[in-house]
Amino acid sequence: MAKHIVMFPYMAQGHLIPFVALAKLIEQRTAHTITIVTTPLNIPTVESSLPPNTSIRLSSLPFNSSEHGLPPNSENTNTLPFTFILKLFEASQTLQPSFESFISDLSQTEGLPLCIIADVFFGWTVEIAQRLGIYHTVFSTCGGYGTAAYFPLWLHLPHTKADSDEFTLPGWPDTIRLHRSQMSWYMRAADGCDPWSVFFRRQLSFSLRSDGMLCNSVEEMEVKGLDLLRRFTGLPVWSVGPLLPPSLLNPSSSSTSSHASTGKEPGISTDRCVEWLNLRRPSSVLYICFGSQNTISAPQMIELAMGLEASGQDFIWVIRPPLGFDINREFRSEWLPEGFEDRITKSKQGILVRRWAPQVEILAHVSTGAFLSHCGWNSVLESLSQGVPMIGWPLASEQFYNSKMMEEEMGVCVEIARGGGMDIERENVKRLIEMVMCGTEGEEMRRKALEFREIIRAAMREEEMEGGRKGSSIAAIDDFIATATATAKKCCGGEND
Repeated sequence: MAKHIVMFPYMAQGHLIPFVALAKLIEQRTAHTITIVTTPLNIPTVESSLPPNTSIRLSSLPFNSSEHGLPPNSENTNTLPFTFILKLFEASQTLQPSFESFISDLSQTEGLPLCIIADVFFGWTVEIAQRLGIYHTVFSTCGGYGTAAYFPLWLHLPHTKADSDEFTLPGWPDTIRLHRSQMSWYMRAADGCDPWSVFFRRQLSFSLRSDGMLCNSVEEMEVKGLDLLRRFTGLPVWSVGPLLPPSLLNPSSSSTSSHASTGKEPGISTDRCVEWLNLRRPSSVLYICFGSQNTISAPQMIELAMGLEASGQDFIWVIRPPLGFDINREFRSEWLPEGFEDRITKSKQGILVRRWAPQVEILAHVSTGAFLSHCGWNSVLESLSQGVPMIGWPLASEQFYNSKMMEEEMGVCVEIARGGGMDIERENVKRLIEMVMCGTEGEEMRRKALEFREIIRAAMREEEMEGGRKGSSIAAIDDFIATATATAKKCCGGEND
């Protein structure tokens, strides 16, 4: 029987990284052949994050960005301004013929794959799998709660039928309500016929026809979210996370640098960053970063800077150009209060990092007390795996629901703002920073975050735990592989064992 697993991540760092981590986890636990399929310019990024002597294969599908109205050599959301993101989504659908040819060629030379693990944004792969009789799962690189919100929001657009700014989600309890401000602008404007709706509704509808779903989460951390996801989709859902560098889950393991997984060089050396942190008290530093694709407006940046300075709190802030500018360009001092960088440098209150910081090392440092974040799921997992609570500033996509869950369900986050257009005031910034970093509320958030740190680490333990059970996520990945194998054997009539 064929034992080949094909993995197909979407072309974005936040998707490629957990896919690669999942591939490495499967490689450790099976003798199966694994092939990660992506476009040519993403191959080096994936290759650089694979361990030496790996058996994981890489295969590229032809893709020419210029043919789709995209800038030359643009095959990843990381390299694109937001105005081109929709074009990349739409262009990704043209990979269907070449992916089908790849699967067909593979089947002829090595037999049918054991299964296809496809990104939720590549839901169309389910048709190919069903036509050939291959077991198919979609992989949500987000958490359970965020994914459970994303599906009914796009498939039913409940906000378009609501008579107020608050509304409920189909399949969710009436006690949980969302607000229009907890939606990206393109979702608020969606009517079912706009290009965003057309893409997402098509891919999510396809995903519901899959044989199952993998989720980058922890069963014991997202009890409600995963239950909602299973109820809405009707699919078996395996929680196989957190898919993080080993150094974040096992402090005794060798350090894994941040830029190895992002493919980017930090704007500050790891050594300099750690030296600066070593001089600070435990839990005294606020780390600020809005991810690789997000930024805030210039007025918000000014107010955040003034509130930070007024709080007197030590901080590391990863800065990128504000909304309306290419965030991959150089940062200009005019986007900050006059003299701000000189003052905080002289007082040694903070460090401003251009573009990229060694996030893994910062969050793992004992001096880091909180993380002001856009609440992207990879950042959430990295932060909570170190027992670091969060100040939420969700900006897009499912980030709003990650923030909501952490604040209302977990008690490890407080939201400071939403989106890039909301007015904020420096006085409120100062108040919230002081509350989280110095107040009793912050102490309670840190206590709960430390509890979740232990839950997260326990989920990925390989050894048998007390009571004879493996970590829940390790057990889930083993069960998924067993299910896929049993289904493939049944489809093949027990042949080729």
